[in-house]
Amino acid sequence: MHLKSLTLKGFKSFASATTLKLEPGICAVVGPNGSGKSNVVDALAWVMGEQGAKTLRGGKMEDVIFAGTGDRKPLGRAEVTLTIDNSDGKLPIEYSEVSITRRMFRDGASEYEINGAKARLMDIQELLSDSGIGREMHVIVGQGRLSQILESRPEERRAFIEEAAGVLKHRRRKEKAQRKLVNMQANLDRLHDLTDELHKQLGPLARQAEAAQKASAVQATIRSTRVQLAAHKVKQLSEELNDSTRRSEMLAEQRAELQAELEEHSETLAVTEEELRTALEEAEAAKNLWYRLSAVQEKNSATLRIASDRAEQAQVAEWSGPDPQELLERAERAAEEQAELEENVEIAAEKLETIAEQVAEAEEAARAAEQEHFAQVRAIADRREGVVRLLAQHEAAATQRDNAAAEVERLQDNAAEQQETLDGLLEDITEAEEALRETEASGGDLEETRAQADREAAGAEERAEQLRAEQLQLERDIATAEATIAAWQDRLTPTDGAAVVVRAADKAGIATLRLAEQLHIHDGWGAAAAAVLGDAASSGIVAPLSDALISALIDAREGRAVLLDPSAPEGDASATFRLDTDVSAGKWLLDLMDVPADLLRPLTALLVDVVAVDSAAEARKVVAADPRLRAVTKDGSVYGAGWVASGSGGTTPVELADRIAAETEGVTKKKKELGDLQAALSGALDAASDLRTAAAAARAAEQEHRALRDAAAKRLGALQKQGDAAQRQLERSTAEQQSAEQRLAKATEELDELADRVARVDDEDHTTEPSSAERDAAALHLSQVKAMEMEARLAQRTAEERAQSTRGKAENLRRQARAEEAARKHHQQQQARRAAAREMATCVREQSQRIADRIADALATAEANRSQTEHAHKQWQTTMAQQRDKVSALTAQLGRMNDNAHTAELARTQAQVKIEQAVAGAMEQLGLTAEQLLAEELPEDFDAAATKAELKKAEKALNSLGKVNPLALEEFKALEERYNFLAQQLDDVERARNDLHEVIADVDATILQLFTEAWKDVEVAFPQVFSTLFPGGAGRLVLTDPDDMLTTGIEVEARPPGKKVKRLSLLSGGEKSLTALAMLVAIFKARPSPFYVMDEVEAALDDVNLRRLIALFEELRKDSQLIVITHQKPTMDVANVLYGVTMRGDGVTRVISQRMAPEKTA
Repeated sequence: MHLKSLTLKGFKSFASATTLKLEPGICAVVGPNGSGKSNVVDALAWVMGEQGAKTLRGGKMEDVIFAGTGDRKPLGRAEVTLTIDNSDGKLPIEYSEVSITRRMFRDGASEYEINGAKARLMDIQELLSDSGIGREMHVIVGQGRLSQILESRPEERRAFIEEAAGVLKHRRRKEKAQRKLVNMQANLDRLHDLTDELHKQLGPLARQAEAAQKASAVQATIRSTRVQLAAHKVKQLSEELNDSTRRSEMLAEQRAELQAELEEHSETLAVTEEELRTALEEAEAAKNLWYRLSAVQEKNSATLRIASDRAEQAQVAEWSGPDPQELLERAERAAEEQAELEENVEIAAEKLETIAEQVAEAEEAARAAEQEHFAQVRAIADRREGVVRLLAQHEAAATQRDNAAAEVERLQDNAAEQQETLDGLLEDITEAEEALRETEASGGDLEETRAQADREAAGAEERAEQLRAEQLQLERDIATAEATIAAWQDRLTPTDGAAVVVRAADKAGIATLRLAEQLHIHDGWGAAAAAVLGDAASSGIVAPLSDALISALIDAREGRAVLLDPSAPEGDASATFRLDTDVSAGKWLLDLMDVPADLLRPLTALLVDVVAVDSAAEARKVVAADPRLRAVTKDGSVYGAGWVASGSGGTTPVELADRIAAETEGVTKKKKELGDLQAALSGALDAASDLRTAAAAARAAEQEHRALRDAAAKRLGALQKQGDAAQRQLERSTAEQQSAEQRLAKATEELDELADRVARVDDEDHTTEPSSAERDAAALHLSQVKAMEMEARLAQRTAEERAQSTRGKAENLRRQARAEEAARKHHQQQQARRAAAREMATCVREQSQRIADRIADALATAEANRSQTEHAHKQWQTTMAQQRDKVSALTAQLGRMNDNAHTAELARTQAQVKIEQAVAGAMEQLGLTAEQLLAEELPEDFDAAATKAELKKAEKALNSLGKVNPLALEEFKALEERYNFLAQQLDDVERARNDLHEVIADVDATILQLFTEAWKDVEVAFPQVFSTLFPGGAGRLVLTDPDDMLTTGIEVEARPPGKKVKRLSLLSGGEKSLTALAMLVAIFKARPSPFYVMDEVEAALDDVNLRRLIALFEELRKDSQLIVITHQKPTMDVANVLYGVTMRGDGVTRVISQRMAPEKTA
């Protein structure tokens, strides 16, 4: 394995593409200081992955790009390609030749390639590390590196041996594993925190789950006892229902006579109302007619004013502006001037072209005169050298002419072959360009399609996430609302006296209902209703007025309760009774409540005197107007005659029931919204999935098209490069051919001249000096025609500038003329419209004046009619008021009669209501119908009191459990599953961490083995190399910590012959260089590398030490390739190939090579 070639393009001083063909053995790079020799070393280090700008002798990495000179512009990129001969297979790649390319651009972007394929820096470093070449670049010994080796720390010297032993890739693997360990530790800590937190939550949740399980068993017992009690109650009420169906037919005859009289007076009132309605319509019609005439009068007046104003304003104005015809004439003159100036420019150009031809002819004549004069001078000099020399020149010229003729013939054949090759490449380039155009055209808007697909997919996913968040929030709201409803329902359970009544009613088989659950209060009036209901709001029970219930309530002494009897007779007028008083300051509270029909009577009795008002002032006003009334505000303040009850006593069952109803309605709506939202989310997820698939397909199509386009562009670029190279080669060949032809012509001419001179040499007795008059005349003529050329150029430039200043002037004037013509036509049309508008306004003004007179007469007539109809309307109003008083008296009497009938009907339907209430309560609480309750078989020894006691005991046990989380069991199972899952994940992460520790241990063992073996070999080789460089001296390498081979450093001990020094700093410059070289060569021998680069390492050595170092070079080149940057001739003598590096005034480095003869390598 060896370096085969190095190609530099735009790297530092190598502005042009330069290739060094390297060969095995010693390759010496020579040249003057500053010519760019060390840039070759920098290029080798850079292409093999060097990342330090200071190592490359720069301030930043972009400094490697050619920065430009006075004659050449800076380049935009630097590129270096290193070709390695891998025929022995030392590199782990299946190629006999490996090409590594590194490319850098001005913007800092870098590219790496291996055999033309894109690669990473890591790929190149790993490829080279297997052959002993690492990122420390120990195989490249640059300027100042030798002193750096000795001055470095022991741990840094260790890195040279590790790199040669191939340890660095294992260290990178270890560092990668250690970074994974650090990242894994963060995840491990997070998992520990999560599992600890879940473990803390499991304990309380387990206790909640146990309580929920106990509560479930108690609730089953409660349901069983409630079912038995409900069945017992329904059967008792069914027996009572049969006794209460005969009580509702007693008052129908008494009501019929009163009803007939009321209907008679109502018919009379209806006739009066019809007459009043007719009078009202006539009055309204007269009033509306008067209003319409007044409005018409106002509109006509406005029309009259507007018409007068428009007639005065529509005046005709004259047009002022430039004349379009004058503008057109100016445009024509400008066009003529422009044409004349353009013609002057053409004349000046033709004159300049003629003078340029004269200049070319004058230059050719001057050159010919100069050559002729020179030929004459040279002929005289030749003649003076003698006849013998003339004859020798004649013979040499003949030989030169023959050689030139042969060269011309060879170059003509070569040019023909190259022209044929170039034609073929041009055809291939044309085909490649057409293929590239077709590929680009076929791409269309793939990029826009892909971008649009990505945007749509992102939008769909964002919409799905938004819907998912809304769904989660809605589910949380529903769960919160249902929990709130359940809590409020628990608070509605009867307590104190109400509970006593419920138990007593259940024992007696009487159906009961909670008053708070039967009412629906309009928005905002719940607190007011609770305040005026008093005990009925918190302890109101709907049940028949049974002495047994009242006695049980008194005997229990557990609190108060209010019983409301629903058994009012049908048609009882008292159910809808209102006090006969004015409540315009507020509303009856009963009108703000939705009450079941069977509760109208008791609630009317409780609240018939209550008026709902908005403020305290209105409340005091209502009470002052009628002391019988009570007034209540929204905040629950109750006002009476001489008293006020106010303040907050907490939330009452009435308010709770109202809140439960509102919250339940809200939950129903939210559940419907949740269903719609779930359907929308499903559709959004499907749409997002489809759009992601479409986006992926668009990206794939775009990538495929990009690959095809890049391949076509790459092929076109390669063909263009080949074509350019072929074109340049052809041009060089053509130039060489022309040069050869010129040499042939010149040789023939010289031969003829020499022959003539040989023939005339005997006849000429003396020579005369040639005249320079003809040459001076030609030079004078040349200077004159060049002056004429300069004047012609100035004249042409002046004409062009004048022509440029007038271009476009004519067209601008024409556009201005057209604009003025259009503006003048528009003004004329506008003046015509103004004249027509003035005539129209005058006509409208005259018509409006005539209409105003007629409207004034009609308005006077309408005023008289309005007064007459209003008087008739007032008379009918008086008559209707009298008849309404009569109907109201009869209605009040019939209302009282209806109240009595309703009382009787309420008594008849009381039993029916009780059983319906009992069945409704059973359906609401137990989900059982009347048929199911009647079919329920009770035990023969059923005791309602004992069963109620059992129920009370179970309820007490349930209450003792406190608030129970019904979802605790499911939450506990879910949390336990998550805890187990995280615990399993924790075990997996810990096992992975242990595996990484094992990997690090294995890597450490490998590093230890490789370093130890390499150290032993280097330790043995160093004294041998040192004794070669320092005959009679002694040197050795020592480990700083032999017990820790993984981190130990390396110290260098050196004692040149005749000296007893212990510190390396006391050595001379040459001794330091040789000691450092001894260490490097010992490493090279212990772990040979395919090649080494030495950059002026022998600069500080004398001839004796230089010969010793060259002897080591001779040993190294047996197994490795050496590239040596040198100024020393002995080093050049042992080289196989010499590379000469030069730099001309343009600041660009050039390289020439010379293969050395084999005998010079000895």
